[in-house]
Amino acid sequence: MTPSPATPTAGVPYFDISDPAFSVRSEEVRRAREEGWYARTNYGLAVLRYDEVGRLLKHPKLAQGSARWPAHHGITGGPFAAWWANWVLNKEGDDHHRLRRLLNPAFSRRMIAPLVPRFQALAGELVDGFREPDRCEFVAEFAEPYAARVIAIMLGLPEEHWREIARDSATIGLAMGVTIRADLPRIEAALDRLYGYVDEAVRDRRREPRDDFVTRLAQAQSEDDRLSPEELRDSLVLLVFGGFDTTRNQLGLGMRTFLDHPGQWRLLAERPDLGGAAVEEVMRVAPTTTWVTREAREDFTFEGLDIAAGTTVHLFTESAGTDPRAVPDGSFDITAERPPHFGFGGGAHHCLGHFVARGDMSVALPLLARRMRDPRPGGQARWLPFSGNTGPVELPVSFTPDQGVSA
Repeated sequence: MTPSPATPTAGVPYFDISDPAFSVRSEEVRRAREEGWYARTNYGLAVLRYDEVGRLLKHPKLAQGSARWPAHHGITGGPFAAWWANWVLNKEGDDHHRLRRLLNPAFSRRMIAPLVPRFQALAGELVDGFREPDRCEFVAEFAEPYAARVIAIMLGLPEEHWREIARDSATIGLAMGVTIRADLPRIEAALDRLYGYVDEAVRDRRREPRDDFVTRLAQAQSEDDRLSPEELRDSLVLLVFGGFDTTRNQLGLGMRTFLDHPGQWRLLAERPDLGGAAVEEVMRVAPTTTWVTREAREDFTFEGLDIAAGTTVHLFTESAGTDPRAVPDGSFDITAERPPHFGFGGGAHHCLGHFVARGDMSVALPLLARRMRDPRPGGQARWLPFSGNTGPVELPVSFTPDQGVSA
């Protein structure tokens, strides 16, 4: 008999990933990765190595698995559960392909490129506005307003509302963590407020169409199909939440990573053309999405392991990205050729907004490297749990201001 994925098995590592103290970066996970390619958890299997994660991301007998995340915590009804179920990410088959086909043009590189100068100006404005010339609380003073205002720029919302966007998006982000059930009332209240913002944006574009993101989504259609009103508003709220949460967390994780690699930070200041590579290298070693979830459609065997239909399979992106079998030297190097990371997922369900995230972060990091010389910890940091979606809540940073630029 195949053991239940939730049952500890002799000789196979076991993790309680619902424990807020569990960390995907722990020595426990590193040791397990050396013992074998998988572990068992209270939510299913955990896949730890690069090769196996890459193959399972595209395995035909695995479907998107995050659709069951609320149900794992006893949440089966209500507005949050309905919104979650309607994500393109959580659809399969024809529904998934239809939604991606309609949404893809609005998320294209061509739509993002004209916004790059605005993102650059925004990043400079925020650094100029630091309360102290040689110190900042990086999350509150840069990562959070930058991520929220980028979303406002894209959606044509008033930028002065960024605090509300940030607050509500951060609250919805709690749904990605293991405390989701306790946080549900706050999450649903935040969801309702974000619906109000996107509903007003859609009404405005229907009155006065523009050549922008919301208008393209509002008009998204093919010969015989279009986004329903529910699909449109759910997709826009997903963009607001996902775009904010990913960028804020990933910028914080990037700064924390570069604090440990000052030579790479100096190189980025000298070589702003490495901004894109810096984003990829940060996401390889410190992705905000610490695991990607799939679910077995039917019984199958993989690398000698029998996986029963319905089994949840967590693909540990950070463990895969730092797997010495994939990156033998183990270094953090923004000039090195690396295998693709899995921070945006992969296969049919790869992140729809990856051009947005890559674009705004590749603009921000080189500017920060030039303006914030020799950064170092400026106090005690505070973190989300190192599982689910992670990142710093507070990250004080001291630095030497660039003397060539007035602050």
